Amino acid sequence: MADDTGLATDRGALLALYDLDAGGFRTLDDITAFAARLCDAPISLVSIVEDVRQRFLARVGLDAKETPRDVSFCAHAMLGAQVFIVPDATSDPRFADNALVTGHPHIRFYAGAPLIGRDGEPLGALCVIDTSPRADLTPLQREGLELLARQVMMELEGRRRDRDMIAKQRLDAAAVADSDRMFRTLADTMPQMVWSTLPDGYHDYYNARWYEYTGVPVGSTDGAAWNGMFHPDDQEAAWGRWRNSLETGQPYEIEYRLRHHSGQYRWTLGRALPIRDSKGQIIRWIGTCTDIHEQKLMMEERELIAHELSHRIKNIFSVIAGLVGLSAREHPAIRPVADDLRDRILALGRAHDFVRPHSAESAPRAGQGQGHLWGVLDQIFAPYRNVDGSRILLSGDDPAIDDRSATPLALLFHELATNAAKYGALSVADGRVHLHVSREGDDVRLEWREQGGPVTAPANTEGFGSRLMTLSVERQLGGRLERDWRSDGLCLTLLIPSRSMSRVAEKA
Repeated sequence: MADDTGLATDRGALLALYDLDAGGFRTLDDITAFAARLCDAPISLVSIVEDVRQRFLARVGLDAKETPRDVSFCAHAMLGAQVFIVPDATSDPRFADNALVTGHPHIRFYAGAPLIGRDGEPLGALCVIDTSPRADLTPLQREGLELLARQVMMELEGRRRDRDMIAKQRLDAAAVADSDRMFRTLADTMPQMVWSTLPDGYHDYYNARWYEYTGVPVGSTDGAAWNGMFHPDDQEAAWGRWRNSLETGQPYEIEYRLRHHSGQYRWTLGRALPIRDSKGQIIRWIGTCTDIHEQKLMMEERELIAHELSHRIKNIFSVIAGLVGLSAREHPAIRPVADDLRDRILALGRAHDFVRPHSAESAPRAGQGQGHLWGVLDQIFAPYRNVDGSRILLSGDDPAIDDRSATPLALLFHELATNAAKYGALSVADGRVHLHVSREGDDVRLEWREQGGPVTAPANTEGFGSRLMTLSVERQLGGRLERDWRSDGLCLTLLIPSRSMSRVAEKA
């Protein structure tokens, strides 16, 4: 029989999706046997129509496992949407000369329910065959045959899903293998030492650079053995930091001394980040070790030089203050001016030592706010404390400062405190000063308010102290200064750009 189905001639790729050659069709055997009993037919088949043949995945009442496609009834049945019925094949011109009609098994009656794939592709049919003509199936038999055909397709689609899953797993495994090879190749080309661990922190990989740097045998630092490579004094800190990262998922970063293959312990920067899946679960840690020994030594040398310079600068402040004091003793007439000048110089020295201590002993103690405004103000305002505490109250923000801003700020507030002690709120026992610090956009706002003291009206000419404050605020810090002599005391407002207070703010 000629192929008049209109189907593409190559169905191999489609049918291969269902893994039909694997066998194991016991469920289809049961379905086929039940279809034969339901329709009271001697023959029942699950037929899959291929390019040149139809093969029977399950059969009852027929020994043949396949027949040529050109004699297939199912090739017609699979093209319809409902059960295909041939009441008497001998009187149907499409099948009267068919070898399966004129010869064994002498088909007369045929009923086939199409087997349709999930994408609408026709695969074959579940059919029942009788050697005697019939008018039709009963409604119950039709419905049952269609239901059983859908059950056949559920079985076949299940095989297809399993096959797809296996194929995907193989592709995923191949992709993982390729990714792993690429990672190892990339890691081996990096100048840093690279390592990775399982989610529980078990070290299972080190790149070639690690073994080249440490000189240890491959695999000898797997698991927890890596900690033995650190200097004994650094091992406890490294373990503690690593355990914290494993417990919290936070990035790992620490400096420690790692044993080089020469036997020398060299300073190393260790870092690691967690790799998470789509659900946020950590599936691996990837880390690096970077040799920073030379940089560490250079920083220590630079710090030593900086401390020495700071010490010499502090000595210069002391020498200048001493010279001023000596001059005042030689010339008593200039003593008041000399005392003011000496106090200003000493204020500069305290500010410098606050941001650039020349030794551990001269550095501010913990809690003294090193690197912040309140810390240096605490140094400047120290002479104005009494048994009840400081008479200058600080409130609001405590912005960062650095060596650029510390000295002009020290001069400014030294001048304000000195003037308040001579002429303003601090000149009387009950007088107080309130300094409030706040952020205003890109500026830091400082409000100095005196209360409880005499109010001295501004002089017609600006004195040295006022010029010094203006120079500190406007010239050195790029800010603005406003004075307001109120009935209860001086109110002075400063607006200083945040970037002038600290390089950290400038970078932000």
